[in-house]
Amino acid sequence: MTSRPEPTLRPPSPQDQMNGPDLVVVAIDGPSGSGKSTVSRLAAQRLGYGYLDTGAMYRAATWWCLREGLPLGDQERVAEAVLAMPLAMGTDPASPTVEVAGEDIGIPIRATEISTQVSQVATNLAVRAELRRRQREIIGLVGRDLGGIVAEGRDITTVVAPDADVRILLVASEEARLRRRSTELHGTASAEAVAATRDQVVRRDRDDSTVSTFLTAAPGVTTIDTSDLTLAGSVEAVLDEIAAAMGRIRD
Repeated sequence: MTSRPEPTLRPPSPQDQMNGPDLVVVAIDGPSGSGKSTVSRLAAQRLGYGYLDTGAMYRAATWWCLREGLPLGDQERVAEAVLAMPLAMGTDPASPTVEVAGEDIGIPIRATEISTQVSQVATNLAVRAELRRRQREIIGLVGRDLGGIVAEGRDITTVVAPDADVRILLVASEEARLRRRSTELHGTASAEAVAATRDQVVRRDRDDSTVSTFLTAAPGVTTIDTSDLTLAGSVEAVLDEIAAAMGRIRD
């Protein structure tokens, strides 16, 4: 019986070069429930920039592999499937989209089935290498088209875009993060709802932290604690940091 060849990754293309004189890259990382997705999207809208939800890309990869009937523990086959995945990310912050093979999967990838299994794909190093390549390409293309982009995830400030113009780590207490995610998923932050959400939040953060650092800020990354901030206050704090980092004065 012959062994399957190891999946090969395409080398970075010239489009992977993200930095340019007219391109502003804002990188935002954080754990589940820190507010990074909503805050990043709203900040991008205010700035007129593009928006990239890299976590959605890992969810899309999980959805794709499950649809293809692949066991997520088979890292080689999963990596091969992700290399061939026809993924299209819509980067308009007012209405971001996720499509695979022309199918809009923005709602299915938020299902509990995906949330409980996405870490198996997100911790696959070959998958991470491919999706990081795609993320850098999107950042470069969309950022140059619009003048800037806000990209958020778990390793944007450290691996995907370590030379970003602005690098921010959003954090929040475990209590605040569980309350937010419970309200998002179940419409309530009751004790029962929080308990049902705990595994998704705490376990996923624990699993993903084995392949990326997003619980403590790397050197040069600014930490913003959103535990006691409203959504509007969190957005303003991020916009203030972007303005400060860019040497600008906000109106």
